[in-house]
Amino acid sequence: MTLKETGKIIDLTPYPRPAVLTNEQKEEHCNELLKYLLKEQGLIAAFNAPYERRRETIRRLMNKRMPHPIPQDILNIQDSLFWTESVERGIAEERDVSLNSCGIDVWQGDITRLGVDCIVNAANSALLGCFLPGHNCIDNVIHSFAGMQLRDDCAKLIAFQNKEEECGGAKITRAYNLPSKYVLHTVGPMVAGKPTREERGALRSCYISCLNLAEEAGAKSIAFCCISTGVFNFPREEAAEIATGAVLNWKMRHKSSLKVVFNTFLHDDTEIYSSILKLANIH
Repeated sequence: MTLKETGKIIDLTPYPRPAVLTNEQKEEHCNELLKYLLKEQGLIAAFNAPYERRRETIRRLMNKRMPHPIPQDILNIQDSLFWTESVERGIAEERDVSLNSCGIDVWQGDITRLGVDCIVNAANSALLGCFLPGHNCIDNVIHSFAGMQLRDDCAKLIAFQNKEEECGGAKITRAYNLPSKYVLHTVGPMVAGKPTREERGALRSCYISCLNLAEEAGAKSIAFCCISTGVFNFPREEAAEIATGAVLNWKMRHKSSLKVVFNTFLHDDTEIYSSILKLANIH
């Protein structure tokens, strides 16, 4: 699916940022959003729980919610609340990420805080996000912080192509209430034991597909998560070697100035990527 085709199915124009809420307004917006999501389930809202518990209930209800249209007034409430939370978590702007002369580096932290043009989501083949309430996989976290529109956009793309997403490809959506402009969704290989040649090629294809799509979208920067290394069981060291090799080869072939961040969450992954980049004389 080309970027032009995607733009005919879902809106890819820049998403407006609402004003940041006061603490009192956050309470009101949280209650209104919770009330709506509970009503969808035929339940009555009770607001005597602490804010953190109410907010976690919103996330869990969102995680289970099937994609379908949301009234604009509810979206406005959600967006104001979620964008305020993005600001409160702290936005790591592109200028805050230490990039070397090759425009490649490692950044350890929460990918939903990165203010780069594109962040990469390690999706499943249904492309609809994780439906396990409160699960802390990257797919769940990205969908939970971006907002309900993200699942709806992914559902429209899957409906258009009339099949699940293939391993190694990439789809683009707006990032909504995340600091980035876009989310690139890619499905990595799920392995059992030592990766096969086909599985290594599929993982490499994830990186190439995302880079091609980011360039087509006019992006200046992209942050990759560690694709397939979680529950998909790809060995971390080999996955990092494939990732860095794919990015370096792509940048040399395309003579691209696209800035690439390898986002890690675990210290061990940070050490792996740092060591590989150091051996390549680019870190």
